[in-house]
Amino acid sequence: MEPRRRQTSRPLILATALALLVPASARAQAPLDVLATVGMIADIARLVGGECAQVETLVGPGADPHLFTPAPSDLAKLQRAELVLYGGLNLEGQLGAVLDKLSHSRPVVAVSEAAVTEDQRLASDGQPDPHVWMDPGLWAGTVPVIAAAIAAERPDCAAEITANAAATSAALTALDGWVATSVATIPQAQRQLVTAHDAFAYFGRAYGLEVTAIQGISTASEAAIADIDAVAATVAESRVPAVFIESTVNPRTIQALIEAVAARGATVRVGGELYSDALAPAGSPAGTYIGMIRHNAATIVTALGGTPAPLPPEIAE
Repeated sequence: MEPRRRQTSRPLILATALALLVPASARAQAPLDVLATVGMIADIARLVGGECAQVETLVGPGADPHLFTPAPSDLAKLQRAELVLYGGLNLEGQLGAVLDKLSHSRPVVAVSEAAVTEDQRLASDGQPDPHVWMDPGLWAGTVPVIAAAIAAERPDCAAEITANAAATSAALTALDGWVATSVATIPQAQRQLVTAHDAFAYFGRAYGLEVTAIQGISTASEAAIADIDAVAATVAESRVPAVFIESTVNPRTIQALIEAVAARGATVRVGGELYSDALAPAGSPAGTYIGMIRHNAATIVTALGGTPAPLPPEIAE
């Protein structure tokens, strides 16, 4: 007896043909290839984009965006991306020229510049301060900017992106409230935040801390001895209990400050490491934007004599 022939080929061909007749907009699109310059932007894009976006970070953990010079592999990532998100306000330094050229061939969005109005921005020595993410209440303004940019490229995902954006905004509101409550526990006389470079001015303005930094907004040049001595005088006179190192700045600057304070007959200790211009490695507690702010706030509050408040459920994980 002749073997029975399998009957699967014709239905399979028919199904394939029917699929090709379905408009492209009705078929599932691949996730949008998004490249963000820094982790603080990339993490918001991941939360907002969900399954509709594949997000990569250009300047990774421990790297300084002020000093970043793109390698050929980084330029390849920029060329491959369908959407590029960056901070602006001079955060990316010399990368700015590359981003401007790239904007002629694909969407390139400066999220901080779009989200923060001129009257909300801080500046130092005539230069805009790009460290907007240090104020979660202000950084929440990037959520609708990023949501609109992703939805424009993946309109079929608009409902999902809208829901994700709402949840992300709620989490940032909870984060902002938690930081404010925690910082309020620091004794008034000890609300002085001393860091290596001037990345925490938005944090200080939002939560009532006096911020002093050895270096300016950018880390392009090393701290001068005169700058270290000036900050040491402030620390010694005000009896600041702790100063902080940063993950993207050489700790020798703070060590030199501690020695200068000691030379003035006073003492100050390192209160811990803060994340200023980059997140911690993925998978670590400070490896997300919320985790970064949560870590920084808890470290600052504890070192300056306060007590972090219990975490609200929106930011507990």
